[in-house]
Amino acid sequence: MEKAQKETHIAQLKLDVARAQSLIIADFRGLTVEADTALRRDFRTQGCEYKVIKNTLLEIAVKGTRLEGVTKYLAGCTSIAYSPEDPVLPAKIALKWAKDQEKFVIKGGYVDGNVLDATGVETLSKMPGKDELRSTLLATFLAGPQGFVRLIAAAPQNFAYLLAARERALGGAQ
Repeated sequence: MEKAQKETHIAQLKLDVARAQSLIIADFRGLTVEADTALRRDFRTQGCEYKVIKNTLLEIAVKGTRLEGVTKYLAGCTSIAYSPEDPVLPAKIALKWAKDQEKFVIKGGYVDGNVLDATGVETLSKMPGKDELRSTLLATFLAGPQGFVRLIAAAPQNFAYLLAARERALGGAQ
């Protein structure tokens, strides 16, 4: 790679990791082409980025940034996964692939100012994602009005049940 190409590549990499909510670092050595293609497709369809990266280029890109602590995981074949939207999603996908493919090994990661080891990435993957949190929040917002509507409808409904029971009782007495 020429020096100008490297500088362009490093500048783009700096932009990418700066907008990343989290960063997962993995070793992909030994994956088949089919598995690697499926892995990339899985990340892409979920809105995540997955790249194979040279250790020295990533080391230069994160130098002096909040991600500088991840350089201890830059050895051997390195790939990175990140999402500009959801910090949990790359960890969930990477962990799923690490369980399915023994050759795909998670080295570590980064989220919210913290450098994570492989166990930390596994813990991150078990957290609820952005969509799960949104649905929980929406359910919380809707619970109050739904309860109020049920409360308002209960009195007339119970009165209708009372009238129906009384009608059955009078009809059966004759």
